[in-house]
Amino acid sequence: MKTLLKITLTALMFLSVNAYSQETIIPEIKYADLEKYIELAKQNYPKSKAFALRTSKSKTDVTIASISYLDLFSANYFIRPDNKTVLDPVNPYNVNGVQFSIGLNLGNFITKPFTVKKAKDDYKIAQLEAKDYDNQLVLLVKSRYYDYIQAINLLKINTQMASDNKGVAETLRNRFEKSEITLDTYNQSRILQFQAYQAKIQAESVYLKAKDLLEEVVGSKLSDVK
Repeated sequence: MKTLLKITLTALMFLSVNAYSQETIIPEIKYADLEKYIELAKQNYPKSKAFALRTSKSKTDVTIASISYLDLFSANYFIRPDNKTVLDPVNPYNVNGVQFSIGLNLGNFITKPFTVKKAKDDYKIAQLEAKDYDNQLVLLVKSRYYDYIQAINLLKINTQMASDNKGVAETLRNRFEKSEITLDTYNQSRILQFQAYQAKIQAESVYLKAKDLLEEVVGSKLSDVK
């Protein structure tokens, strides 16, 4: 009789587990929500913002490098009033009126194309790095979302197990009070009930951590996402 009750108690516990473990979490995945989380992560996650700013800066550097071709040349002018003598002991080539001159920096003229090419290459690298990080961020959001969905379902399972074990423990307590079962069998039910409650508490902790991690990468409370 004692052995039979233990077997029955254990069977009830595994029956509860099997009833839920046979289900799948795939139908629980809402891809529309997942896409929203990915877009929010790209907008809000600090590292994603840093890559976007780096790409924008590199693009600006290309524009600056291209415009700086004008730096190769220097223009000067000299004005000599007409009422002054033409003779200039410092520079006898000066004449009355206005004179213009344009100079070319040969060193900059040689290196400028390489400077522009480097700026363009840096921009391409920044674009590729940003794209690569976007791909990594998508995988990170998906991973944390799947963990979150898994945590929800595990919490449901363990909550139901705790409820089922509580019912079994109450039934066996009543039978123990009527001297229908032994103290050992009653104690076993209490142990199983404790283990069920412990598993539920652990599942709650896993759920809260999974939720926090998903909100951290999304940059917003899940309840605020519409």
